[in-house]
Formats: sequence, C-alpha cells, structure tokens
Amino acid sequence: MLVFKIFLRPEWDAFRAAGFTAGAPIDRADGFIHFSTAEQVTETAAKHFADQSDLVLVAFEAERMGDALKWEASRGGALFPHLYRDLLLEEVVWDKSLPLGATGHIFPEGLV
Repeated sequence: MLVFKIFLRPEWDAFRAAGFTAGAPIDRADGFIHFSTAEQVTETAAKHFADQSDLVLVAFEAERMGDALKWEASRGGALFPHLYRDLLLEEVVWDKSLPLGATGHIFPEGLV
C-alpha cells in the first residue's frame, strides 16, 4: 500500500540532498511524520496547502517502514499513517509535481 507525503519544493530539495528528513516543521513539532493515504491526500492538500504551488507529492510503500509506521486516529476519526523516525530517501517509490490549478491541486492521473 502506498502512503503519500506532500513537500514544499525547498523541503523536497533538502530531503534529496541529505538523504533523510525529520519532516516539515509541523512533523517535528508533533514528533512524527504525517502521511496520507490515496483517499486522504486530496483533503490534506486542500486543508494544509490550499494556496501553495510548487509542491511535490511523494509516494512511499507503507510496509517498508516497518513498525515505526503507526495508524492513528486524526481528522474526523480516520486512521492516518504516522512515521516515528526519520524518513529515508531510499524509501521513495516515486515523486511528482503537484501544481495548483484553478480549482485546487492537480493530482497525478489515476491517484484520486
């Protein structure tokens, strides 16, 4: 199963350069890295990145993260994947630009 993380372009560039990340400021403040499922990621983009362009949508294989990935209740009681360790670049399955269109973010075809 794929889980998704939305990065600001500078965060993505820093992650790629370092080979790992502790996440965005909100992740570090909360003590875990926030992810979304395919069903959750459009709402995540709308809620947390509504007016932001030049984003990067990155996919990760949940099973490769082992026991450090926990499924916890969040928005509306839905279970969201949270990673309790640094995220490694080698865990990236794919990355795609997430541009902002007239009615919201434009997700890769077939994802949502």
